[in-house]
Amino acid sequence: MRKHFLLAAALGLSTAVLAQPTVPAPASGKVKIKTKPGRNAAPADAPATADATPTDWSLPYAATITPDALKADLSVLASDAYEGRETGAKGQKMAADYIAKAFAADGLAGPVKDSDNPYIQHFTMNRVSVDPATSVVIKGKTYVLGKDFYALADGKYATAAPVTPTFVGYGIGAEGYSDYAAAGNLKGKDLVMLLGEPLTKAGKPLLAKGDEPSPYGTPGMGELMGRVPSLRTAQPASVFMIEPTAAAFAEVPKLMSQIFGEEQMEFADAKPPRGQNLFVVSPELGAALLGTTPAGLAKYGQSVAAAGQPVASPFKPVTATVHAVKKRVPFTTENVLGYLEGSDKKDEIVVISAHYDHLGIKNGVVFNGADDDGSGTVSVLAMARAFTQAKKDGHGPRRSLLFLANVGEEEGLLGSQYYTDHPIFPLENTVTDLNIDMVGRVDKEHEGKGDYVYLVGDDKLSSELHTLSEATNQQYNPVALDYKYNDPADPEHIYYRSDHYNFAKHKVPVIFYTSGLHADYHKETDDVDKIDFPAMARRDQLVFHTAWALAQRDARVVVDSAKP
Repeated sequence: MRKHFLLAAALGLSTAVLAQPTVPAPASGKVKIKTKPGRNAAPADAPATADATPTDWSLPYAATITPDALKADLSVLASDAYEGRETGAKGQKMAADYIAKAFAADGLAGPVKDSDNPYIQHFTMNRVSVDPATSVVIKGKTYVLGKDFYALADGKYATAAPVTPTFVGYGIGAEGYSDYAAAGNLKGKDLVMLLGEPLTKAGKPLLAKGDEPSPYGTPGMGELMGRVPSLRTAQPASVFMIEPTAAAFAEVPKLMSQIFGEEQMEFADAKPPRGQNLFVVSPELGAALLGTTPAGLAKYGQSVAAAGQPVASPFKPVTATVHAVKKRVPFTTENVLGYLEGSDKKDEIVVISAHYDHLGIKNGVVFNGADDDGSGTVSVLAMARAFTQAKKDGHGPRRSLLFLANVGEEEGLLGSQYYTDHPIFPLENTVTDLNIDMVGRVDKEHEGKGDYVYLVGDDKLSSELHTLSEATNQQYNPVALDYKYNDPADPEHIYYRSDHYNFAKHKVPVIFYTSGLHADYHKETDDVDKIDFPAMARRDQLVFHTAWALAQRDARVVVDSAKP
């Protein structure tokens, strides 16, 4: 799972009724349909909403998705030999080859025309790094990249350019507390703001609700993402975010590594981004921009605490000169696609997706990414085998299925973006994307509580999809459906952080399945020996049953909302 979108891309700075179904009968007494409702499932007396045939053939094929089969694939893909599957690197190429051969062996077709391998969708990326010569100069003093600030900058600063700071307090635009209310038109301006959040006189977070932190006070990506909605509206030319303490600034490389790492990636044929200018700066540099000292910044925070609301600042901002240069090195990478043609509704496509890339090798240590997202990748392989066997046995889907293994998710959902920008099958014919990312663990919230899965996005575009999803869960092997991360106010913003989002942007209904975050997330300890394969298989069987229902029903689910 992607930690967060590249923030500037998320900011977009100055650039930018179900048909009545047939209730199935049990399959010849051999397989019992469980009807105990899961958490959040529809009541037992509610009408079923997942279409099925009189003999429910999805049951025996779902049963082929087993812990042992999942473990066999994952033990290969998440082994050290695959070197962490970093996009563009040797291990990623090995993984692409493994997945493509698995699709071919199962009998899936390769749908990519004009490719040297019909299972492979090639595209070219650039590795992008910030030149160490990038600098900020104020009154003759040069501030150094990596020592005084971190930058995601391009466009206007490719040659040295002036910055005239406009201070906007904490950069918060919340109900009851807005630093923007009296700021006027900020479009095209250079904004400076404090990170963290305002406190009360008692030193407690002013905007927190009970024991829940506000989206502005979570160190790292949380505090940045909490500010994104207001910044999208403001449309500044650049944003300078001041870490409140030297200790907080020292944590930036770790907490914001996905933004300010040594390299980023972009599409080689894309125009250089304009206006994506984000700087996280030290207290000293932030103070210099505002014509004050770190003590002056702290005093401003105390004034806000005393007032309990935004206050005017005494700062006299100083013009700075910024020079930010990026280096670009092209390389080729690839998505892997397997296609199973349907019958009478074969022109409509159900996508089952996961990303197969991970973080590679860092400081000589392999980040195997067993859960993220080796678990999703092998789940897609298992479902591909199940569906192809069903078709071989004469029980194939009415709609076609596309099994999509995306690359570059960890770098900003790049593979799924490329596919949705260059779809092999028209997006208007794409019924749904069922995306699987990190389904192999049990998070702290659910330890000892039985089977569960988090669902994200199922109601964003189609209320029918949400209804079908819950009915499918109730009808088959119920697990607890947890919608915590589907809350738009959730600080993790997970809806935007995996490949389904690129389908949702194109109005394709989606469901994102995940078992949630854990202590090994994006660490070298995310290994196969920590995967709960029985729990994973039960989650995968739910996804399979949902895909089966979507592929077999008479009418495709209707898009009746536009929440993305």
